[in-house]
Amino acid sequence: MARAQSHPPERVEYFRLESLLTSNYLGVETVPPREASGRSAPTPTEEASSVDLFEYQARDLFEKYGVPVLPGIVADTPEQVRAAAEKLGGVTVVKAQVKAGGRGKAGGVKVAKTPADAEELSRGIFGLDIKGHTVTRVMVAAGADIKQEYYFSVLLDRANRSYLSLSSFEGGMEIEELAVERPEALARVEVNPEQGLDLEKAKAIAVAAHFPADLIDKVAPVFVTLYEVYTGEDATLVEVNPLVLTGAGDIVALDGKVSLDENADFRHPDHEALEDKDAADPLEAKAKQLGLNYVKLDGQVGIIGNGAGLVMSTLDVVSYAGEKHGGMKPANFLDIGGGASAQVMANGLDVILGDPQVKSVFVNVFGGITSCVAVATGIVQALEILGDAASKPLVVRLDGNQVEEGRAILSAADNPLVTLATTMDDGADKAAELANA
Repeated sequence: MARAQSHPPERVEYFRLESLLTSNYLGVETVPPREASGRSAPTPTEEASSVDLFEYQARDLFEKYGVPVLPGIVADTPEQVRAAAEKLGGVTVVKAQVKAGGRGKAGGVKVAKTPADAEELSRGIFGLDIKGHTVTRVMVAAGADIKQEYYFSVLLDRANRSYLSLSSFEGGMEIEELAVERPEALARVEVNPEQGLDLEKAKAIAVAAHFPADLIDKVAPVFVTLYEVYTGEDATLVEVNPLVLTGAGDIVALDGKVSLDENADFRHPDHEALEDKDAADPLEAKAKQLGLNYVKLDGQVGIIGNGAGLVMSTLDVVSYAGEKHGGMKPANFLDIGGGASAQVMANGLDVILGDPQVKSVFVNVFGGITSCVAVATGIVQALEILGDAASKPLVVRLDGNQVEEGRAILSAADNPLVTLATTMDDGADKAAELANA
């Protein structure tokens, strides 16, 4: 954390990488600041490494596991809204599907008494801007006879390397507001990942959250099932707000939020269908398809390296060098890992050069098992593969196994785009200079 505090302010945007990458590669986690609720505040890249589901997707997951939910139908036009309301019958609720809180306050949730009302109300929801998200889809849900509203969530507690349950007898409001205004009403209970959340633990959570005795046996089984969603889907967050008691005495998850850990996608091929591909950054999506570990940043110097630690260091050095050259900053994180074949290097350069913000590229590779000869050959062949698509200057710094031979290969190729650097500092300085030219 001390290292993060020493970062210049303009580089906060890519500190987001540190927690994720140290966790993945070194088995060490940095500790993000805590929000008022007691959650570890996610860094932007931690958010990027998870998939936040739309409400309707969370509802479908809940139903799959047996969490009590109300019927809901997705609609993309006012006409579809009317048809959905006719199918559901009775009072319905038209709910904007955006990944943002405060939908109700923004006018994105409306109660309709008739299908005609639902259609008309939806016309005011479609196209609505909610915290920068434009509504293009809604869910038409069956109305509920709400008697009381509660709150429950289970999430990854990065600071304590455990799970955390947040719950309250007082739900239906922003959890951050409750945490500030009535912190004693929000129960924070650690859930040991090895022991899990069984019925006994769920009842203890309900007691800590001040549920009355006559409700504990009702809500505890729902807590257990929500935890099964959390572990079964490799989630980092499962939240229900509100969890309601209906007039009939049933407990229902009325509105849910789920964040899935992308690092576990190999265990869940079905998760790919849940991604919002329209909202994804096209360069990150392309890199993912190519199997590259890439994160786009807001800068001008493209970065390619092998190994997360080296790439992180390269980001640091480029950022400092950029202060002398018009404030140039790193444009991305790209770790090609242990393989630096021509195709891998070509794929990496193709993604980086596809970013219009990139003005130069810094390739910083330490030859180990993959020698500098292999890396240099890969760079030469990659430039041949890309042809005219490679039009921006490359600064290459090689070190390690067979470094002299690797440099000789690049020198012999005599590509006008390539500049050799002997040290990382020199390479970063030259790349920043070229980006600012």
